[in-house]
Amino acid sequence: MAIAACASTPAEVPPASSKVVVQPDGTVQVPAMSVPVSDYLSPEGKAYLTDHLNTMQNPELLKTVEEIGAPMFLKTYMDRQAELFPFSKTDTSIGGVHVYDYTPVGGVSAEQQDRVLIDLHGGGFMTCWPACAELESVPLASLGGFRVVAVEYRQGPEYKFPAASEDVAKVYAELLKTYAPENIGIYGCSAGGMLTGMSMAWFQTHDLPMPGAIGIYCAGAAPPVKGFGGDANYTATAIGEGRFMAPPTDAPASDKPARSQMPYLSEADPYDPLVAPTESDEILSRFPPTQIITGTRGFEMSAAVYTHSRLVKLGVEADLHVWEGMFHGFFYNPDVPESRDAYKVMIDFFNSHLGS
Repeated sequence: MAIAACASTPAEVPPASSKVVVQPDGTVQVPAMSVPVSDYLSPEGKAYLTDHLNTMQNPELLKTVEEIGAPMFLKTYMDRQAELFPFSKTDTSIGGVHVYDYTPVGGVSAEQQDRVLIDLHGGGFMTCWPACAELESVPLASLGGFRVVAVEYRQGPEYKFPAASEDVAKVYAELLKTYAPENIGIYGCSAGGMLTGMSMAWFQTHDLPMPGAIGIYCAGAAPPVKGFGGDANYTATAIGEGRFMAPPTDAPASDKPARSQMPYLSEADPYDPLVAPTESDEILSRFPPTQIITGTRGFEMSAAVYTHSRLVKLGVEADLHVWEGMFHGFFYNPDVPESRDAYKVMIDFFNSHLGS
């Protein structure tokens, strides 16, 4: 009876303009559609998503503010975090690499005295220092009581891979003189999330011990050939960023090896395990406990989910969190419940694994 009730009649067939078309190679042509804000978001989250989508279409708000190395709208989040999360910052260098050393205003908590976190900032390996570094470091320092060392690693287009991996290794090696490896956590968002995975591969090939735990946020560890890759290039990017950034599907075939669109990686083989650790079972299987955070509207979602599945298959402890309705780097805004929830799972994860 239910089957009969659901059967299509001629009157129920959608018009041709709204028909989904499947090509012989599996490519799906989806007609234009309206995508409302997810019902699962908090009221603040709904307003935040709407504001973000409109911001991404406002050229004035996307202009880079030189003092923070990032778009204007991120300055608002930095100012707000500074109000909510008291912190101290030291401008210094570690292992010959420039860093900002963040601590809570009252000092590192008793629980975290023997621990340190290393933050690798986002920005497409081109920009967002110090904005992204501060936005990623301050909540964990203030709310978690951690010392967080944010690394100003070398970026493109001036520098090329593996410059950033080398810089992270220098900072890490210096901190190993003071901290046990199991008490060091490394994390980052976007390019910084990618670099976190790259660093694990680099450490292995340069005889450095694995840290206690890592966080690959707003990213994955898969080959960065077409953006972050996968379905999210087409299903999540437009509804999360208010623009379409996916590579065309009708690009001509070429015998030349594919290259990343990122200037920093333009001369690297994107399938080199030092760039994409998911390409090597041997390297990936030696990853420390790994937390992955993304959103259903994050253009990195497919890479994040794929990286998690590969880690789990190889027996690595991996913790995946996917925020419904949220977009790339959503937790930079501290005023929405979804961001506060993300800070908590990050802090809980490092508290659970560092020193284990």
